[in-house]
Amino acid sequence: MTRETQKNGCVKVTVRENAGRKYTGLSKDELTTISTAGWIRTRWALLVLFLLGWLGMLAGAIVIIVQAPRCKPIPEMNWWNEGPLYQISDVNEFSENGLKGVEEKLDYLTQMKVKGLILDAPVSVESAGDTKNDLKSLLDQAHKKGISIVLNLTPNYEWADVTTEKIKDWLKKGFSGIFLPDLGNITTTNSWQSIQAIFNKTEETKDVALMGSATGLSADGVSLLLNRAGLDLLLIGLPDPAETGVIKLYSSYPQTSLGWTLGSLASRNPAVPIRLYQMLLFTLPGTPVFSAGDEVGLKAKEKTQIMWDLENPVEENNSIAKTLQEERIAIRNFFKALSDLRRKERSLRHGEYVSLNSSATSLAFLRLWDQSSRFLTAMNWGNDPVTMILSNSDLPAQAQVRLSTDAANLTVDSMVSLEKLQLGPKQAVLLSYPYAG
Repeated sequence: MTRETQKNGCVKVTVRENAGRKYTGLSKDELTTISTAGWIRTRWALLVLFLLGWLGMLAGAIVIIVQAPRCKPIPEMNWWNEGPLYQISDVNEFSENGLKGVEEKLDYLTQMKVKGLILDAPVSVESAGDTKNDLKSLLDQAHKKGISIVLNLTPNYEWADVTTEKIKDWLKKGFSGIFLPDLGNITTTNSWQSIQAIFNKTEETKDVALMGSATGLSADGVSLLLNRAGLDLLLIGLPDPAETGVIKLYSSYPQTSLGWTLGSLASRNPAVPIRLYQMLLFTLPGTPVFSAGDEVGLKAKEKTQIMWDLENPVEENNSIAKTLQEERIAIRNFFKALSDLRRKERSLRHGEYVSLNSSATSLAFLRLWDQSSRFLTAMNWGNDPVTMILSNSDLPAQAQVRLSTDAANLTVDSMVSLEKLQLGPKQAVLLSYPYAG
């Protein structure tokens, strides 16, 4: 007798199959049989409610789109309006390697968001040997990094020797424009119309600029010069701080045509609060123009080479040198932060200028563009504290600190009251608040 062995605990179960029949659910007739009239009405009511809700949301979306305020079109911007210009008056002082040294600093200038370099003519025209190759390399590399280079025809360069053919040759080399300092007499010469004709906006010349500078002009003088000279950018020397009314008049002109320059912060006497003036140039309407060294606060007669030594460690026991180095790095970071904000924020790039407060020692103004965040600049270059009563009914009760020269009392990202804005001596602050609709 054979006995089948099974494992302990196992049970063999045989499941009877249902003769090959598969479950297919209820048929339509069966569903109709078990459905009640109440359920059918409920189902239809839910369907109607769903459709009505969907149509309501669609109609609401259409109303919101139709009633929403239209965004203003962004004004056309040229490369010389998109960031600060940087003037190098002596290439050999800027870098020991001349034009090659300028090329080596292009990454540094890119970090500062510089859009254009203004180089003096003696370093770049009618040069021989390796210098020509250095110039071509500099122009090529600068263009690859989005930096345009303008040739500065200095007063030492006789205007009578400058012909239209020479200017065309310089532009063919890769220069993005020419800069003419002190335009007072040049625009009245017989050759000026032929010079202007080179920069008429054709397909070939749409990205080249005719620039110049002037000092001591009234608002009417600025208007006359712009209309007569046909300049793409007129650089205006920033007036003494007490002449804040002049700033207000100048700000009424097209921003794409005006640039602000201090000549050189280092040359101002008495010494100026560097970060205050950096903030002023970056937040005024128009293009800010700086001299090499302004971004770190170089003083008169200091070598530009100091800029490149900031990353080198200072001896620990030399506390004075260490403190000075830290201060210059902080000034450079402040410059970069302002340049970043101007590049990103529409109100700072092409917003309307609204004067809020003006006195012999203080200034406050608003920059606003369509539905973008508003920016408020306030500064006090006097020797005493000031309390500003800002005259604008649309201002909110508070605004956020974006940058400040007074880190102790106006901390970045903190909220301050605008009812009575207080500033210490030689202090400035940049505030912002959102568009309220």
